[in-house]
Amino acid sequence: MTKKIFQIVLITSSLASLYFVPWVLVWAWITPLPDTVQEQVNEAIGHGFDGMIVYVDRAGEPPEFYAAGWHDRENKLPARPQALFKIASISKLYVAVAVTKLAHAKRLSLDDKLADHFPELIGRIENAEEITLRLMVQHRSGIPNFTDQPGFWSDQPDGNDAALQYALDLPANFEPGEDYGYSNTNYLLLSEIIENVVGYGRQQYFQEEILTPLGLKNTFGSLSEVDTNELMSGYYVGFEEDLKLQNVGMIATAEDVGIFLRALNDGSLFEEGEQTIYSSIYEYEHTGLVPGYQSFARYHKDIDAVIIQFNNTTDFNGYEWNLAQILYGRTVKIVRRNKK
Repeated sequence: MTKKIFQIVLITSSLASLYFVPWVLVWAWITPLPDTVQEQVNEAIGHGFDGMIVYVDRAGEPPEFYAAGWHDRENKLPARPQALFKIASISKLYVAVAVTKLAHAKRLSLDDKLADHFPELIGRIENAEEITLRLMVQHRSGIPNFTDQPGFWSDQPDGNDAALQYALDLPANFEPGEDYGYSNTNYLLLSEIIENVVGYGRQQYFQEEILTPLGLKNTFGSLSEVDTNELMSGYYVGFEEDLKLQNVGMIATAEDVGIFLRALNDGSLFEEGEQTIYSSIYEYEHTGLVPGYQSFARYHKDIDAVIIQFNNTTDFNGYEWNLAQILYGRTVKIVRRNKK
């Protein structure tokens, strides 16, 4: 299917689904909770998701794995909990950890200005001489989000340099530090800074400082690093083509994300002094969204549990995202209710 047809699908599916969104969401919310997480995951497929994976790590208990629906709809392969998945913006947690570690090692400073690292961006990104790395990590830089710009998703650029072009020569969303505005451009630039500081690829640095210390062997930087048969397919409502071959961001299993998130929250990921820095700049949980893939990674302190949810169906108007949030909340309630 061509990009032009994909654009038409985005518009028509958005308009058509407006008639059905509220009632389905209300029903998903008020339906009595099932007894088990697996029943809840099965229920999610009944609400229209193609596939879902849930990982639950309760302190002191063996991890729990759940899956339902399709790993690959066309080939009728059932979902499996150990499948690889595109984790999208959950990767920002890894970037923030990397920045923390480099700051602690004094290889960069959180007070460095964007222009210190990229003088060529003076005049191309407003306030480049004033925006600090700290503000970028915190999404308080005012730099426009390249994924919000017209045409980005229908004609996706190849590589960081091409993606950055969507954020250049635009007015700032606000003055540095004066507001909050989520922007993927911040983390694209931070990733480039990490690579410039260490002298090699971001993923290799993640491997050395995060993945290997935690024993994680199923977290990857791009599509080229994985067996695509192991990658869960991704689907967009109204668009029949499998989206898994679009090369967008990091890929991991739910278990790897869960182990990372546990280590992030209990501090075992950090050396002495690093967690204080991290806590001052970023959060301890995240969600992710790219076409075909939605993900939730959160730690719940009251029950000392990490719960990861992946589902492989998205749409233009946010219905699938809102539904996924509701279903995630229901899973948390079940885990909380069944706490041993």
